[in-house]
Amino acid sequence: MTLIRSISGIRGTIGGKPGEGLSPLDAVRYASAYARWVVESHPDRRPVVVVGRDARLSGPMLMPLVVQTLRMSGVDVIDAGLSTTPTVEMGVVFEGAQGGIIMTASHNPRQWNALKLLNHQGEFISAAEGAQILAWAEADDFHYADVDGLGSLRTADDLLDRHIEAILALDWVDRDAIANADFKVAVDAVNSSGGIAVPALLRALGVQRIEEIHCEPHGEFAHNPEPLQAHLGDLLSHTAQTGCDLGIAVDPDVDRLALVTEQGVLFGEEYTLVACADYVLSQEKGPAVSNLSSSRALSDVCAQHGVGYFASAVGEVHVVEQMKKVGAVIGGEGNGGVIVPRLHYGRDALVGIALFLTHLAKSGQRCSELRARYPEYAMSKQKIELNPGADASAFLQKAALAFANERLTTVDGVKVDFSEGWVHLRASNTEPIVRIYAEAPTLERAEQFVDRVRQAISTES
Repeated sequence: MTLIRSISGIRGTIGGKPGEGLSPLDAVRYASAYARWVVESHPDRRPVVVVGRDARLSGPMLMPLVVQTLRMSGVDVIDAGLSTTPTVEMGVVFEGAQGGIIMTASHNPRQWNALKLLNHQGEFISAAEGAQILAWAEADDFHYADVDGLGSLRTADDLLDRHIEAILALDWVDRDAIANADFKVAVDAVNSSGGIAVPALLRALGVQRIEEIHCEPHGEFAHNPEPLQAHLGDLLSHTAQTGCDLGIAVDPDVDRLALVTEQGVLFGEEYTLVACADYVLSQEKGPAVSNLSSSRALSDVCAQHGVGYFASAVGEVHVVEQMKKVGAVIGGEGNGGVIVPRLHYGRDALVGIALFLTHLAKSGQRCSELRARYPEYAMSKQKIELNPGADASAFLQKAALAFANERLTTVDGVKVDFSEGWVHLRASNTEPIVRIYAEAPTLERAEQFVDRVRQAISTES
């Protein structure tokens, strides 16, 4: 059993003893600490929190525990039911709420679940706020309301519709162009809430021919839910064999988007953001942001449009912080996460779909032809297993010393930029490993970069 407590929330595998897995007691403890934070952050009002979940099997049991804990803490609750992370994020804003919780373990397998915590802007809480909540939870330092102060409960079953309406209202989204293109689209939603959300969005965009694969939201994931090529065989083959113009895959909470060309070839998770940014920057000039482990292709596209590119530390909260700092018009992460500030500051597969389909329709090209427009890079993602108690920072320091004559970035681990690629090393926050990501024009060259770093770490002192 696994339970991971961090400043971004709590996640773990279902079962086991309290404190060892994600048990009912752990869910109540952390919901109680979050409730204290919401109440104390808004002393002038009774706070309201929007709560939703993805379709994983433990959700219908976990969600009532969280909802009733919030109410017992004096918080009014809006129940969004089966939903998506970006829909709950937008729901906080729609409802003028003071916070939100989405119960989802994102791309983790079915035995996992988590509480993702939002602030009054529908954005993930800051590191400092998360640390405070974590401390209160660990110390059981919270209290509950008396009988006259109990929170209320109401349902909101229109948040997805309002989310879709807001996407269609964006100037950059051209429903007529999409409808006139008469696309045939295959969708793999891994039997989670995307099975409802993505087809609903496509219909609203005027897509009439939709091939649904694994779209029944019963939570029995048909494959590993991380939308990577190794897990999307059904979608790849179905897209090519049925003459679809595009294949779409989302993770269980619909904040990551992977695309498949008409040839049944993965567009590339790193290139979801690249393509969406290319289109947005053709409509409005402004900076773009991704994290240090994302593809250099976004920087190349920004240069083509004559706008600035900025990199942040890894993690959505860091990307958002950097986007606000530089006034970015688009940003995200290379895992298929697209953030459009004009809509909201959160990764959102639904807005990514709308932007990509508009881009594809207006380009007059097939999906594979559109993909060929972008610089070709290959990425190698590896890791170094550390012994328990090993100092990960020592590995990073060795890398920094070994490549001191190259261009280094140290805001999040160590990133070494070479003329034709880069390597990024960073210690995991949750596992005893150092991740090594490298990118170059070919996979062979990227792996050579990794080998250089491994050799330097093992020989430098």
